[in-house]
Amino acid sequence: MSDGKDYEIFVQRLQQALLDSEQLTTQKNVKIERHKKIIDNCGNKREFDLYWEYELAGVTYKTIIECKDYAAPVSVEKIDALMGKIHDIPDLKPVFATKTGYQRGAEKKAKSNKIDLLIVREQRNDDWEDRIREVNFQIRVMEPARITGFKPLLDGKWIKENTTLNLENLPSMLERSDKIFIEDSVADETYSLYALTRRLNSTPADRYGNFIHKESFEDAYLISKGLRLKLDSYEVEYVRSEPLESPLKIDISKELIGVIEYLHKGSSTAIFKNKIVKDWKRNH
Repeated sequence: MSDGKDYEIFVQRLQQALLDSEQLTTQKNVKIERHKKIIDNCGNKREFDLYWEYELAGVTYKTIIECKDYAAPVSVEKIDALMGKIHDIPDLKPVFATKTGYQRGAEKKAKSNKIDLLIVREQRNDDWEDRIREVNFQIRVMEPARITGFKPLLDGKWIKENTTLNLENLPSMLERSDKIFIEDSVADETYSLYALTRRLNSTPADRYGNFIHKESFEDAYLISKGLRLKLDSYEVEYVRSEPLESPLKIDISKELIGVIEYLHKGSSTAIFKNKIVKDWKRNH
């Protein structure tokens, strides 16, 4: 048997999570105290492992929990001892918590004296029967195609008739792919070379390496730096890299802090880091 400190903190954490999840007690900011000392009607100082209270409609509700980190089921003598501690303290709701359960006589004695019995424990393997405990993903990251070369075939006759452009200056126009646009009048669409990389991903998914894509137009234009030039076709060289793959495992059980079994109700509640699941055993 341990000194019980860690178990008291464990029970306090789970019970506080339950209180915080209830709308009524959240509004009242109810906090659980450890090692609470109460003076009984005979002037004796009694100490309880956990204690909290709140007021509702002018009535103060007080609850104590005695926590016992025993390796064996709790005996009837322990229930008798709790009854003795609370005998001269009116309006106190007694609760008993342990990990391992209770002897039959202890359960009977507690029930006849309105003492709620809890089993407050960490999770077990059987908590996950018929439940998804672990989710495995295969993350696949596909990088976009990367353009390594762009060769437009412009309509020289149209350029001479409609512009004063010196074609020798054309390479300086093609320095940045995000500033070069292709206007396809027939398809009624305009896209940049940067956006073209998404189109190049249409290459079959199992093909990676260096590729060449060619496209011809009936009526299209190359637009860059304020110029609009008649475009007959283009050839683009690009690279498709193999996707990056990585497994991802989510262990849901790591989010489960503990389980509270209510023997007087025949139900249980699971306390997760970010949620409360009531009727835990029935939710299979």
